[in-house]
Amino acid sequence: MSSNMEFPLVQKDILAFLPHRHPFLMVDRILDIQGPEGMEQEGSKNKVGIRVVGIKQVTATEPHFAGHFPTLPIMPGVLMVETMAQVASFSMYPSMRHLAQDPNHGFQCFLVGVDEARFRVPVTPGDSLRVETEVVSCRSSLWTFECKATVDGKLVAEARIMANLVMAGLNQGKQHG
Repeated sequence: MSSNMEFPLVQKDILAFLPHRHPFLMVDRILDIQGPEGMEQEGSKNKVGIRVVGIKQVTATEPHFAGHFPTLPIMPGVLMVETMAQVASFSMYPSMRHLAQDPNHGFQCFLVGVDEARFRVPVTPGDSLRVETEVVSCRSSLWTFECKATVDGKLVAEARIMANLVMAGLNQGKQHG
């Protein structure tokens, strides 16, 4: 962990870094970011091994629970994957947080792949979803993460996700979302 980063990151910090807004903001807190020496430097070197821990408080007032399912509300798996992706994007925070001051953020992170996704236990309103991610590969702008989600220490979901980091002005019109 960097000595000049303070945790947890709370909503105002998260909103300054992520472009997502309600109802699609899926991160309530970032508890910690740890990684190799040099992770704060721009570029893809020294990014493998960055670990992020985040929390999503699952509440009954979230709009998807009205239809998924009215008598037995369960968080959709695709939203668990989205939560993992949003937490994983904070792997870029140590080297990119200064760009959060730019109203255009200077970069975007796009989900481009999901592999080996498993949903083991239903996640329901009242659960505190803890997401842990780790950068396992970083080649140029393509990052790969191993992600696990737990509730009360029990594994509820896991996936390997890939994201493309697109800097402002690059690859315009070829962005995935």
